[in-house]
Amino acid sequence: MKLTQSKAKDLMATITVKVIGADYSERVEKVLKDYRKTAEVPGFRKGKTPMGIINKKYRTSVIVEEVNKMLQDALYKHITAEKVRVLGSPMPIDEKPIDWENDEDFTFEYEVGLAPEFDVKITAKDKLNYYKIKADAKLVDGYCNDIAKRYGKMSNPEASIEGDLIFCTIEQLDVDGIVMNNGIKNDATVAMDYIADKKIKKQFVGVKTDDLITVNVMKAFTNHSDLGAMLNVDHAAIHNLTSEEFQFTVKNVNRLEPAELNVELFDKVYGPGAIKDEKEFKAKVKSEAEAQFVGESDRMLKNDVVTYFVDKLKLAMPNEFLKRWLVQTSDQPITMEMLETEYDLYAKSLQWQLIENKILENHSIKVTQDDVLAHTKVLISAQMKQYGQPEGDDKQLTDIATDILKKEEERKKVYDQIFDERTLAVYKENFKLTEKSVSYDEFVKLASRK
Repeated sequence: MKLTQSKAKDLMATITVKVIGADYSERVEKVLKDYRKTAEVPGFRKGKTPMGIINKKYRTSVIVEEVNKMLQDALYKHITAEKVRVLGSPMPIDEKPIDWENDEDFTFEYEVGLAPEFDVKITAKDKLNYYKIKADAKLVDGYCNDIAKRYGKMSNPEASIEGDLIFCTIEQLDVDGIVMNNGIKNDATVAMDYIADKKIKKQFVGVKTDDLITVNVMKAFTNHSDLGAMLNVDHAAIHNLTSEEFQFTVKNVNRLEPAELNVELFDKVYGPGAIKDEKEFKAKVKSEAEAQFVGESDRMLKNDVVTYFVDKLKLAMPNEFLKRWLVQTSDQPITMEMLETEYDLYAKSLQWQLIENKILENHSIKVTQDDVLAHTKVLISAQMKQYGQPEGDDKQLTDIATDILKKEEERKKVYDQIFDERTLAVYKENFKLTEKSVSYDEFVKLASRK
């Protein structure tokens, strides 16, 4: 077998493989002899079928199979040994049909797309913004109110105000506005915050026990899963209602009274004596909120790094080859016209993969099995603490982590997490970052534009 590769031109090359009969004949003969041992042919005992019959029945298909095995093996060894940086996989060039039955020598040609040669160096000349999210007074007040509600008390006022929970008997009405004998009926709590229609929401404000409200439920509740739960019917039934008009009979008004921002609440949330007054409480809430926002700031930085390098390096790609390769290898039927609409995003994604791999190589970023196990143990320990469980000793953590990592999906998740942490550290250490403080609302707008 002889394999040659042409010189690269426009990031494409041709690999030619010449196969002669002597390359595969011994392998073919061995397979055919094994076939003879097990072949069951009418008129002959098992293992006694003449080789002439075996050859006539199986030889061509065996040659095809063995030659193709040799081709794949030869291509893989060549690409590995010569360190050919291919994109996609080699695609056969079908210039003329192969006569497997009559020819002994064959020539195969493969088209390959090649990755561009480039390098990535991150220096102080590479500048990006790092957006540090500050929790403003409005956000802190909102978080404090949520905490107060969480530790609040339920009361039963005489009349409802906006935001109350109204416990009702809900009954389906017929076309004449009369309760249907065999219609849908259920007792459920109506949360005003989930009513989509403003006019209908106002109908539930100021109601008292035994008040009646007629509502078109499809108009009032656009979330059909919530509506199904409220009516105690499955999702399909929601789309087949014989009548969308329902009568709501008020049974009770429930109001969640937020806890007061006082020492009693502070002690419940952070432990006795940890927080002395409302000012300290808000400062603590602000600090915790901003700590949670760091992850979002880091994700923004990672996205900015991707955009920065893809735009800066503008890597040349064997685009026409990649398009043909995608069409041929796609699991779902795809045309060149369909591909054109999404190819730009695919090409940029592939460019970033090449760039990131170079960064990993330059900065010797690797993740070992020991790293994955250790990281998983830390995650398990943190989760146990969160739920107030004893951490367990090292052996217990190791056993739990080992069991979790048997699942490839979980193992990959941890691998990716460690890679993200280590690459992020490289970006923070090597880019010249200008820190900019923004409110959460400003950050969301900025992220939306990007």
